[in-house]
Amino acid sequence: MKINDLPPELVQKIHRGVVIPAHPLALNKKRLLDEKHQKALTRYYIDSGAGGIAVGVHTTQFEIRDPRVGLFKPVLALASQTADEYLAKSKLPAIFKIAGVCGKTPQAVKEAEFALEAGYHAVLLSLAAFKKNDVRKILAHCREIASIIPVVGFYLQPVVGGRILPYEFWRKFAEIANVIAIKIAPFNRYQTLDVVKAVCHTGREKDISLYTGNDDNIVIDLLTQYKIPTPAGEKSIRIVGGLLGHWAFWTKCAVELLNEIHGLVDSEQPVSPQMFTLAAQVTDANAAVFNAVNNFAGCIAGVHEVLRRQGLMTGTWCINPKETLSQNHKKQIDEIYAVYPHFNDDDFVKQNLHKWLSD
Repeated sequence: MKINDLPPELVQKIHRGVVIPAHPLALNKKRLLDEKHQKALTRYYIDSGAGGIAVGVHTTQFEIRDPRVGLFKPVLALASQTADEYLAKSKLPAIFKIAGVCGKTPQAVKEAEFALEAGYHAVLLSLAAFKKNDVRKILAHCREIASIIPVVGFYLQPVVGGRILPYEFWRKFAEIANVIAIKIAPFNRYQTLDVVKAVCHTGREKDISLYTGNDDNIVIDLLTQYKIPTPAGEKSIRIVGGLLGHWAFWTKCAVELLNEIHGLVDSEQPVSPQMFTLAAQVTDANAAVFNAVNNFAGCIAGVHEVLRRQGLMTGTWCINPKETLSQNHKKQIDEIYAVYPHFNDDDFVKQNLHKWLSD
């Protein structure tokens, strides 16, 4: 499938910029799939106004691919089907469905083919399996997957399994015709600029949308307009949305924030000092939930804890029993709940939870 095969309204939505939560995995206390709450999460994201979902990514837990677990296909199929049925029932516009794809080329091809079969519109392509390979081999891999389905590139920070990818890689990657977007998540301003410059220097700034995954810099990423000098003249480009585990909770407030930022951009109004204060608060909240002080240990369990408090999950269980809340983790989350009440959407969840949990 090529980008031109996608519904035009979905392509326009991605280029405009939307909230794309990285979909968590709801488990019961036996660490088995909790379908009821898994479907509730998907419905929550839709009613919150998210423009897409990303399933099978880090927040969904890579262990779903373990043959002993066997959840990759069931979880992707369930999310896609739940979204389609709920959107049709609610008479809401379609959302952009992204499937996480990882591993070396044979595994990634199989995952991409299944994603296409399951009704996904693109894949988020993890390159964590290529830590020791040269750029040419990685690019060949990317082209192979892009021949199957549109691709969202992924620059992942090394501390959680990524690798440094030079400007030269992103310059060549941006030349792949079936790349629709890039998630930039190196948690590093210099490396973020490498991607921004590469897209502009390739002349694809109108074809490839940039999405932030920089949890430490979400709001500033979305407010920044880049002016990049190129041989073809100065190019203007923005990071238009986010594909974030941070937006897997308090999603309605994330949608409201992105809409406010889009409004500022569209009206060309000056950015108030309060918005920069808000930016720092978002980073502080993220640090607590993702346990940045302990190198993100138990970060997925931290997301689960927020959703558990809202009733969207029944526990913080992960497939890996070692993936748990770290010491003082709950206390950190207690503190951000207390100091940043304007970030949570608890009332919205409370009003709708019964609907999302019903079949």
